[in-house]
Amino acid sequence: RWIKFEEKVEDGGERWSAPHVPALPLHSLFQLRTCLQKGTMLLDLDAPSFKEIIDKALSGQPEEAELQPELRERLAALLLRQPRHQPTKSLLQLLAGLSLSPCRGRHGAWPRLLHPKSPAAASLSFQLRNRFKKKVPPGTEAAHVVVGEVEFLEKPFTAFIRLRRGVALGSLAEVALPSRFLFILLAPQAKVKAYHEIGRAMATLLMDELFQRVAWQAEHREDLIAGMEAFLDELTVLPPGKWDPSARIPPLSCLRSPHRRTAMHLPDQQSHSNRDMAAAGDRASLGHPCSREELERTGRLFGGLLRDIQRKMPWYGSDFSDALHPQCLSAVLYIYLATVTNAITFGGMLGDATANMQGVLESFLGTAFAGSIFCLFSGQPLTILSSTGPVLVFERLLFSFSQDHNLDYLEFRLWIGLWVAFFGVVLVATEASHLVRYFTRFTEEGFCALISLIFIYDSLKKMLSLADAFPINWQYRLDNVTSYSCVCNLSSPGGWARGSGGPEVSMRDPSSLPALSLQPPATPARLSRTQCLGRGGHLLGTSCQYVPDVTVVSFLLFGGTFLSCTALKRFRSSRYFPAGVRKMVGDFAIILAILTSCAVDAALGLETPKLLVPSELKPTNPVRGWIVFPFGANPWWVCLVSVVPAVLVTILIFMDQQITAVILNRREYKLQKGAGFHLDLLCVSLLVVVTSATGLPWYVSATVISLAHMESLRKESATSAPGEHPKFLGIREQRLTGLAVFILTGVSVFMAPILKHIPMPVLYGVFLHMGVAALNSIQLTERMRLLLMPAKHQPDLAYLRHVPLRRVHLFTIIQLLCLALLWVLKSTVAAIIFPVMV
Repeated sequence: RWIKFEEKVEDGGERWSAPHVPALPLHSLFQLRTCLQKGTMLLDLDAPSFKEIIDKALSGQPEEAELQPELRERLAALLLRQPRHQPTKSLLQLLAGLSLSPCRGRHGAWPRLLHPKSPAAASLSFQLRNRFKKKVPPGTEAAHVVVGEVEFLEKPFTAFIRLRRGVALGSLAEVALPSRFLFILLAPQAKVKAYHEIGRAMATLLMDELFQRVAWQAEHREDLIAGMEAFLDELTVLPPGKWDPSARIPPLSCLRSPHRRTAMHLPDQQSHSNRDMAAAGDRASLGHPCSREELERTGRLFGGLLRDIQRKMPWYGSDFSDALHPQCLSAVLYIYLATVTNAITFGGMLGDATANMQGVLESFLGTAFAGSIFCLFSGQPLTILSSTGPVLVFERLLFSFSQDHNLDYLEFRLWIGLWVAFFGVVLVATEASHLVRYFTRFTEEGFCALISLIFIYDSLKKMLSLADAFPINWQYRLDNVTSYSCVCNLSSPGGWARGSGGPEVSMRDPSSLPALSLQPPATPARLSRTQCLGRGGHLLGTSCQYVPDVTVVSFLLFGGTFLSCTALKRFRSSRYFPAGVRKMVGDFAIILAILTSCAVDAALGLETPKLLVPSELKPTNPVRGWIVFPFGANPWWVCLVSVVPAVLVTILIFMDQQITAVILNRREYKLQKGAGFHLDLLCVSLLVVVTSATGLPWYVSATVISLAHMESLRKESATSAPGEHPKFLGIREQRLTGLAVFILTGVSVFMAPILKHIPMPVLYGVFLHMGVAALNSIQLTERMRLLLMPAKHQPDLAYLRHVPLRRVHLFTIIQLLCLALLWVLKSTVAAIIFPVMV
């Protein structure tokens, strides 16, 4: 059988082979051409049943090849016999058949043959029970190839039939599908192998997309022959001594499109435009920056913004209905945990940089508010907003400047935010976002690589810092266990008391302790470490600093979560379990990895660092309130001086936001609802006003988390032929997942009792996975691997066919040098200008 590739019944007769590319003898194609030239050909035959089709095919023979009435009747009876299909059995059916095999007769493998009274009913029942139809794409029609040798024929009988409309031919097909084409070859005995190969050749032709068009549109025999000649023109011959004809060629994951095949074989004077179109398609598929409707200038104030609104309005309803899919639930949980972790990380650093004028709670509330508004009204709601490194550096510098010059930090920041919003609206009005069209792959990859490396570096840095909080017991020696002890020294009268802060093995002689240790206040039950410190005491002894190896377990959780995320994501393309199970595991891979790691942590029972979120709705710094007033604390001229830093912040936000937007709106993601560069920038600019007036952090698009959001919403074809890889259909574009993520972030304050069971090393492992996944999604990583590969082992990449390898390496090295410069730059005070440097 063929759907896209060939499958054969194995010699055991119990199962179909793995799908493979059909390998045909060249002679069989020449014989097939002869059959089509000399045999019966009925195009657009109008027949409602298989019997009528056979009658017309037998009566439509040429005069020189007309069959005798007796032979015609015998052939009709032979062709109208009920077919016997190869059953596709599940694993349970095979095991059940194996257990029952001693109890069955010789013909037990074909139970339908034991009921000769109703073969048609048995075949139709087989069609209804056949799960193979799930592999057949909607709208498919069947073609039947009937080949065999007949003892009563003296010369071959050949017929090619195309029906005017698809007709259901009962149990002729393995699954219930309308039939369109039939090819019949019955011939005398002695050449059954040759007849079989001719039938395989015909089936292979009918599976070729270009020949299908010819077969559908052919009006005469010559058209069909011309289509076959075109097929022969593309044929590739393998020398018989250099390969094994019995070897099965596995299907490729990516095949040339019919359009490119057509362009390659047109005459020179007709093919230039087609080849240019094919090359343009290649560039588009590689994310080549070219003119886009979203970035064309209108020449009117706010013209680009109005276009964005007009483009997005028709999709607004579907932005919510398209989210009704289980995959979106997985995306919400995954991105929510990533967003919460990011908010805690940046909130803590903001608190350190601004004396808690902005802290973790402000980071939570700002993320929830800004993200929710952006998801509701933006042009690209798949974007996830977050604080970024350059913004953090600017906040630190601004706070230091305010402290040095006795200025109120929040009021000064409010005026900067108002000017930033004003400049942002001016950029939207003048359609400055059209400059995005000049961002090249070099720029996009450099920015994406830097942000990905920051995620990887920060996750590893956080894990290494655990060694300071939970030191590994390098000095522990099993032979010295008798000398380890810890006692509590109470600062209040009452003296010494035995503590339980570490492993106690030996007991000191009470007479060696001070006399005060025998007084009743110190000798009740042994004090714990917390009780000792709570009473104002301190710990003394060789084991007081002992903690279980929390760091080692944390690294195991960290590495286990990362490897689990990676393995479960790849499980979608594995060979194990049915496709539905693989898809479900792939969609919920991150959540399954997190739940597994949390279960391991709970089973071990160690006090690993947990996710802690604020539990009270009050400012981190009690000195400040929730509303920042523009006047009163600073001199009047501050509102004018704020223009200078506002220009720098505007450039920072514009570049950070728009580079991320370009990356998210690449053509390879196959987005259908369009982008909204001007609308996104307007939303971010107006949000700066609100967050500045309430003392909340500023937010722009987060590249890595946004890419992870899109990757978690990838759509693939639900049905694929055996051997065919699922096709990437695009991204599930909607607003509900992002909105749900930010609403959950806002209510996390009330979920602290639940979230405190999630270990931080697990979330750092998710961060590492996000960084590595984003890094692997860019071509730079692919070209870096080429630097380490000998030429003979390099993959067959499209750009290596057209660009000399030395130029590819030169381009890669320049990119790496620029990336190193950006890394050095982001590690200094000048990090606030690094988007401009990109």
